[in-house]
Amino acid sequence: MSDPKPTQFGPNGEAIVPMRLQKFLARAGVASRRGSENLMTAGRVRVNGEVVTELGSKVDPTVDVVEVDGVVARLFDSSVTIMLNKPAGYLTTMSDPQGRPCVAELVPTDRFPGLFPVGRLDMDTTGLLLFSTDGELGNGLLHPKRHVDKTYHARVKGIMSEEQARQLSDGIELDDGPTLPAHVRIDRIAKGCTDVEIIIHEGRKRQVKRMCSAVGHEVLRLHRSNFGPLSLDGLAEGQWRTLSEAEVNALRQAAGMHEKAC
Repeated sequence: MSDPKPTQFGPNGEAIVPMRLQKFLARAGVASRRGSENLMTAGRVRVNGEVVTELGSKVDPTVDVVEVDGVVARLFDSSVTIMLNKPAGYLTTMSDPQGRPCVAELVPTDRFPGLFPVGRLDMDTTGLLLFSTDGELGNGLLHPKRHVDKTYHARVKGIMSEEQARQLSDGIELDDGPTLPAHVRIDRIAKGCTDVEIIIHEGRKRQVKRMCSAVGHEVLRLHRSNFGPLSLDGLAEGQWRTLSEAEVNALRQAAGMHEKAC
């Protein structure tokens, strides 16, 4: 490894030099931080041709050559954010030890190493899922104080009454505390089921399903159509596209973040 240099900072205000090796590997899309540590301790990571197993090791991404199983790992100079129309049957994770289908199979991780999902959708939930290589953006969109709107369309078992919809709109008590007020609209009632639109401003685990369950309705199908200012806009199920600079800046504005300089 090269001699330590004074700390340098990237466009997101995070330190680039020096950088912990496991963080570098995670940012390069090789594996999660924990997975990267496992690669190191297994002796599969080389820096400038030398095996590095010490977890506290640091590298200079502008100078050092990092390899995993002989393949060079690199960081991108600029970030990328993409939108996926997630189908049912995929875990929102980049790998699964049990070999189950993961969303990583649907996005271009070879083209954009370092992509990670921004939040998650349950395996059976479909719709808009964001991925980014920009950690600041991802953290900003998910921060509980940001209150970025997320629109879901749920089909629930049974007939949801207007009173139950009002309870959800006003905020309802869950096991991890009361929810914020939400926008809830009953769209259609047919064949013993209710189609309902729910716009929430939080991102708790399985929140929409738990909200509906709290008023006595099991969610049979769940689809996310919007995230902040973004919608799927005809993007076919299982397909993805990169976001434009204007779309990324609109996301940042929705999260109360400063626009990123060009």
